[in-house]
Parts: sequence; structure tokens; C-alpha cells
Amino acid sequence: MTRVLVAGDHFVTPPLVVEALGRFTGLDIITHTGPWPHTPFGRVGEVDEASDIEDELIALLPGVEVAITQMAPFTERVLADARALRLIVVTRGGPVNVNLAAAEARGIEVRSTPGRNAAAAAEHTIALLLAALRQIPATHASVLAGEWRSDLYALDAVGSELGGATVGLVGYGAIGRRVARILRAFDATVLVHDPYADPGALDGAKLVTMDELLSRSQVLSLHARLTAETRGMIGAKELAQLPHGAVLVNSARGGLLDYPAVAAALESGRLRAAAFDVFDVEPLPADSPLRTAPNAVLTPHLAGATVQTARRAAQQAADALAAYAASG
Repeated sequence: MTRVLVAGDHFVTPPLVVEALGRFTGLDIITHTGPWPHTPFGRVGEVDEASDIEDELIALLPGVEVAITQMAPFTERVLADARALRLIVVTRGGPVNVNLAAAEARGIEVRSTPGRNAAAAAEHTIALLLAALRQIPATHASVLAGEWRSDLYALDAVGSELGGATVGLVGYGAIGRRVARILRAFDATVLVHDPYADPGALDGAKLVTMDELLSRSQVLSLHARLTAETRGMIGAKELAQLPHGAVLVNSARGGLLDYPAVAAALESGRLRAAAFDVFDVEPLPADSPLRTAPNAVLTPHLAGATVQTARRAAQQAADALAAYAASG
């Protein structure tokens, strides 16, 4: 029997993963439910975006060969006591909550589930974009407040259409590609900047330099991974290159953007609107200038949160276990 720990939470729940593992025989499965998302994740030891459950994890790992998790912190301290562990599957796009060097040193293979939330994040991006273009949150709030803003029909106040717009995408991975397909269905022109994009897989989008992307994009949407290279890649200088009155969307990672510069661009009218699901500090601080900036649409890092994402993550985790078993 292979002992498997399913360290789930309240999104990718243990029952979902156990159900996905039903195709296997010979598994001895134990489960644990972590506190996320009721308790926010954070840095635990030397790993990021994890739940602070090191002690519980250490107590559960003796004899465990395979661990499947989303938020459990596989730190040096945890791995030091996981002598039987041979495989960690993280049900996320990347294993940010695993000390990869420590795992490799112990011969532990680490797999993840890239693309699990691509559909959800792409759809949320389009929702944010449309909400910003058409001022939906603000006008909804005005109706609830008893107003009837027919003055917003004035030419200098109305929103704009996505159809016919030029939209620039920074990053063309699984999410960026889905966003591009949806945008083309709206008859938008799609520009892409991604040094790693396959020119043969653009499917109607056009690969351009960053300078061209910025100078032409009436809408700019970020889909890059956060790395040392991309951190802070959009700041005041880049915002100034956008056409006046452009719209900015970020559903990727908060560290890609200089948010004070964005707030200033919204205040000045340099940006017509902006929509964000991610921030450089989360939860968004009470004194963030985004809270008072005009025409800002904000959601609390929920782009990937759908029932289908959770089910897909569980199924992909089972696929990763099958691939591991086949390779050994």
C-alpha cells in the first residue's frame, strides 16, 4: 500500500481529491483540511503563499510517500522529518509553497497543476475589463443609492466598446492565450509581448516589442509570471507610453505593477479606468490610494476561484500521480 496524504483546504477540499484518486488501487489515504481561504496564506519559513500548518504537517508525514496539497508549507523543517516522502503534488500553477532545493536534495519529486485555473482567470479578466470599460460597479452603486445617472450618456462620460479596440497582453501563457481568443470574438485587435511566446501559436494575435505594445494598446492586460525580471515592470514610465485614456487590467500578480503610479494616473485621467484582482500587498491596506482613485474596479484575488478550477486541480493531481507511477 502506498500511503498518501491529501492536505487540502476549503477550496480544493480533501473529498474532491480523494474522489479523483478513486481510479487507483493500493492507496492508503489520510486527509487534513487546512484553514485557507478562511485564514489568508502568507510566508511560512522560507516558502511563499502557504498556510501556517508546519506542526500539523510534520505530525502527519511519517510513512507518507505521496503528498497532495495546495497550501501546505513544505519547508526545510517539514521535509527534514518526511523520510518516506517521494512525491509532492501542488494543486496550483507552480509549487511556490515548496522548498524545491530541499526537496531535490532529498530525492523528492515535485509536480504542480499548471493551467488548472486558466479558464476561470481568463473569464474574470474579461469581466474586469468590461466592468471597467462600462463603469458597471460605479453605476450599480449609484442606482442602489437612489440615483439615476442619465448624465452619463454625455459623450465625454460614456464608456467604450471592446469591439474594435487594440488590446495589449503582457504574457502569453495558458491564461493569456485564452484571453486572446475571447478578445478576438469581440473583434478586438490583440497585440502580445512575451519573449517566450511561440510565434507559431499566436492564432491571430501579433507579437510585438514592449514599446510598440505600450504605444498602441487602448487596453493593457497583464498575464506574466512574477519573477525578478518582471517585478515592477509597469510603472510611471510605462504608463506614460500608453495612449491617453487607456484602461489597465491586472489579474496576474500584484508585484508586476507600481500601484501608487497607477493611482496617480487614474487621478490625472492619464488612465481612464483600471481593474485589478491582485495587489502588491494583500489584503489591500486601508490607506491604499487605489481605494479612493477614480474609476478603479477591485476584486479580492478571486480570478481563479470557480468550482471547475477546484475539480480540475483535483483531477490534475491524480494525473500527476499516475504519471509519477508510470515513470517509476
